[in-house]
Amino acid sequence: MSAVEIEVKFRVINGPALERKLGVAGFRQITPRTFEKNVLFDTQDRRLRAQQSILRIRQYGERWVVTHKCLPRDNDPASRHKHRIETETEIADGEAMSVIFSQLGYTPAFTYEKWRTEYADDDGHCVIDETPIGLFAELEGPADWIDATSRCLGLDPSELITLSYGRLFEEWRAATGSAVTDLTFAAIPQR
Repeated sequence: MSAVEIEVKFRVINGPALERKLGVAGFRQITPRTFEKNVLFDTQDRRLRAQQSILRIRQYGERWVVTHKCLPRDNDPASRHKHRIETETEIADGEAMSVIFSQLGYTPAFTYEKWRTEYADDDGHCVIDETPIGLFAELEGPADWIDATSRCLGLDPSELITLSYGRLFEEWRAATGSAVTDLTFAAIPQR
């Protein structure tokens, strides 16, 4: 099933403080800290990337999910929120799906990992992602809910990010001069 995903990210300086603020704001934890591995697939000429689309297999704990994301027709690149059409489905075997994608001409192009903890209230989700390049959170829900929730959490609008983890990784690589090609814990050892 397809839906329009609306979200923003922000850097987290103090994870426990954010979790306390979420509790005060009425959020409840829906998934405890769980390891997540994502593999993006593309053609050799990176056709999907050029279209700003992704084809992803995600392993989240014991669950496997295949996702396709693309820009909506009315996409506004200057929007304060990231909008993507997201179509996803749970599958039984991500490894088999990876083989199918490869047989169709889509090969692994980028892998990223994180430890994710999910929270929700009645209208949206907040996830806290521990990545190899830092701690981030995402707010996903209606645009007005995102704005109200970010204010409730004490965030300045300038702190909100619409970049993907792939783009954040590219910025990190440029800033650090790193030559690693995947956003994984093995490639980027933690201090």
